[in-house]
Amino acid sequence: MGVCARSWRRWPRATSRPPTTALETTGHAVVTRTDAEDRAAVRERIEAEHSDADLTVEERAGVVVVHAADFDPPEIDARVGVVTAGTSDAVPATEAATIAREMGATVERVDDVGVASLARTLDAVDALRDQDVLVVAAGREGALPTVVAGLVDVPLIGLPVSTGYGHGGEGEAALAGMLQSCTALSVVNVDAGFTAGAQAGLIARR
Repeated sequence: MGVCARSWRRWPRATSRPPTTALETTGHAVVTRTDAEDRAAVRERIEAEHSDADLTVEERAGVVVVHAADFDPPEIDARVGVVTAGTSDAVPATEAATIAREMGATVERVDDVGVASLARTLDAVDALRDQDVLVVAAGREGALPTVVAGLVDVPLIGLPVSTGYGHGGEGEAALAGMLQSCTALSVVNVDAGFTAGAQAGLIARR
């Protein structure tokens, strides 16, 4: 289903080939980490070879989703909550939400509930506890997944984000903090929204 466009970034036209292959074999495709040139190449190829396909773009996150005309989306009776500490976490979180949704889960976004204002986190607890699995994105010191994991009893995936600066910047402190968490959670690599969303979708299928 998924294609990471960064692997083909040297030649945007090459980015457009894998989505058409996925579309022809599975009925849908997701292209992540795209820039404007990538998206234009994908759109051009899809319109030329599959003019009846449905193509949607999440511009800020650089995610392209393509469905064949006869694609029957999967449905899972499960809810995946995708949580952000702040607006700077939105890109990888949107990537995670898109993948979980494409795998059939119902996705609920809970945004801007970082520990810088703990009252916002606590206000969201009921909504978080109502999910079957959570993806929690945070940059800087990466504290939010640890806090949330201590408040809920559902599987939680920590998604470190490459924000912050100075010592431990670019997501390093967030990743290290989540790996050292004393609460029960799993962790993906920095900015790995695709991986977090796929893991959440697999858990939701159980």
